[in-house]
Amino acid sequence: MNSRLLHLPEGSERVLDADEEVFILYSRPTPPPSDEHRGLGYLDSNTDTLTLAFNLTTPDLPSDVKKKRRKGALREKTVEVELAQDKTSLRSRTGDTGSVVWKASVDFAQMILQQQYSPASSPLLDFEELRGSHILELGSGTGLLSVVLARFVHHYTATDIAELLPLIRKNATLNLANVRVEELNWETLHSTPASRRNLVFPPHDPPVDLILVVDCIYHPSLVGPLLSAIDHSGSLVLVVMELRADDVTRAFLEGWLSLGNWEIWRVEPGFAADNPYVMWVGWKI
Repeated sequence: MNSRLLHLPEGSERVLDADEEVFILYSRPTPPPSDEHRGLGYLDSNTDTLTLAFNLTTPDLPSDVKKKRRKGALREKTVEVELAQDKTSLRSRTGDTGSVVWKASVDFAQMILQQQYSPASSPLLDFEELRGSHILELGSGTGLLSVVLARFVHHYTATDIAELLPLIRKNATLNLANVRVEELNWETLHSTPASRRNLVFPPHDPPVDLILVVDCIYHPSLVGPLLSAIDHSGSLVLVVMELRADDVTRAFLEGWLSLGNWEIWRVEPGFAADNPYVMWVGWKI
């Protein structure tokens, strides 16, 4: 991997076979759920407005280090985000799962914010490199991650189907986030010949440094279209997936590996042990 934007932890493992990866993931001991009402993974589908509080803490430091730090430097911090949802569309529009906040996005945002805030962490993303980078997010949904991460990057492009773009723009405005919002329908891109896909979704200026895909893999019919979007949009991708049906996970990995021009690694350690996610990093070779 040539990019300095992302650091793979030492425990990360390369993914070479889909069946082997699925076996590893689904053979792990299942910890007690941190949220017994988790369901499909929605945070709260009963309200049209959410206020999220990300509580950031500092690690325990040696006493001599604490003494050297100025007064107040070790205080805890809370980052609040207000988000609009569209619970009516979730129930009335077939296939619309992006109009409400999903827990995976909240947990990923918490992880990145904590790594940025904590001086002792070894962050997955290099925050100095992020300042000059362009992140493209696929399946942005409500736009939570764009609101949280846009402050750290030079350009942030949030994409989704046309019906969700007003919601993303509304949340960006609500939180004063500098976000570019664009339509990208994976199925349209997937059905377009490769030679003409730039007409459907043109290259970006500046070029994309990192594709972000968080909890977009939940139905087998979308695996092919999502992979077409990933393969078309850039050369470095970070994928976060909630582990649900093993056949969908297998289909995604088989399809990704079969593209032939990607090297894929599972990030270890990724999330905390009680979170039901896997995180992969891939780059074109």
